[in-house]
Amino acid sequence: MSRSSAAQPNTAAGHNTASQPDTASQSDTAGQPESTGRPGAANAVATDNLVTLDEIRAASDRIAGHAVRTPLLASPWPDVLLKPELLQAIGAFKIRGAVNAIAALDPEVRNRGVIAHSSGNHAQAVAYAARQFGVDAHIVIPDNAPQRKIDATRALGATVELVPTAQRFSRPAELAEQTGKAMIPPFDHRDVIAGQGTIGLEIAEDLAAADTLDQLAAVLVPVSGGGLIAGIAAAINAVAPQVKVIGVEPELAGDAAESFRAGRRVAWQPEQTVRTIADGLRVFSVGELTFPHIATLVADIITVTEAEIRSATRALTVQAHLAAEPSGAVPIAAALFHRDRLPSGTAVAVISGGNVDPGVLADILTDPALPEPTLSYR
Repeated sequence: MSRSSAAQPNTAAGHNTASQPDTASQSDTAGQPESTGRPGAANAVATDNLVTLDEIRAASDRIAGHAVRTPLLASPWPDVLLKPELLQAIGAFKIRGAVNAIAALDPEVRNRGVIAHSSGNHAQAVAYAARQFGVDAHIVIPDNAPQRKIDATRALGATVELVPTAQRFSRPAELAEQTGKAMIPPFDHRDVIAGQGTIGLEIAEDLAAADTLDQLAAVLVPVSGGGLIAGIAAAINAVAPQVKVIGVEPELAGDAAESFRAGRRVAWQPEQTVRTIADGLRVFSVGELTFPHIATLVADIITVTEAEIRSATRALTVQAHLAAEPSGAVPIAAALFHRDRLPSGTAVAVISGGNVDPGVLADILTDPALPEPTLSYR
């Protein structure tokens, strides 16, 4: 049965504002050891509303023909396989959740059109998905967003409305209430999470078909608002519970790692998270719906330095021949520089996107100060 819950305007900020995360300064986390397993506080997190395997399988059926079933690729690094989501039509995994959320709407609701807010890959994903279903997309983008991202969203047929940054959440909610159009949140929605979860399902299915699923020890996933890792963790926990799902995020935007350790949602200030080169991972907090998945289904969250992210981006480009954006390269940063945090066996690194600014990539490729990637084998 299709649902119209994506039309609720109270998800405009990517999470329900009735339950705000705790706010922390970066100094709150300085010097604290990182967790190497699920925190004890996670026992208090409600787990009765997690996305199910049935929802993920339904999403897989819905997105077929719209999203690419990306392959598992061998990498230049032993025991590391790559899931290259940068091969999607818009260059990022976000297309999965957007297509599923729009496809799951009641037809009457869907035909009114959809609304989203984003300055990045989610904007293009919703615009692309709306075009696939022949409905209007109204995308609210902060007026300080890069012009290339604005142009890319418009090129997909969406109506783009530029607003001051302070209105990036309130304006979409206002539009949804005025027009009756469905809101498609970037991460904190069941259908979005289920759509992203198809990545985990594909990983397990492809390895099982090759009779190598028993060799899989970990799946490494970038963490921003948590929709991607929540969906993948839900899928992997259901079909291959022995496999550890491990999140990776920048040290300079470590709200998810801090939330994971604390057993509650913790928010960082925008002036903190904006410092990382991984611009797709600058969300100030994980979502209200995504956090219970993270707290109960994720084994660890590793934070990586800016130099490690840049080095991993270069390694993917030069050695693996994949021009990933820094946000998509963070799993490789974990594999290359934090091997001691990973279990023995094969790890799949989800390369979440490839929408990298050419100038940024050129700077990374020519930076002589970057550490050379090495692996510590067992």
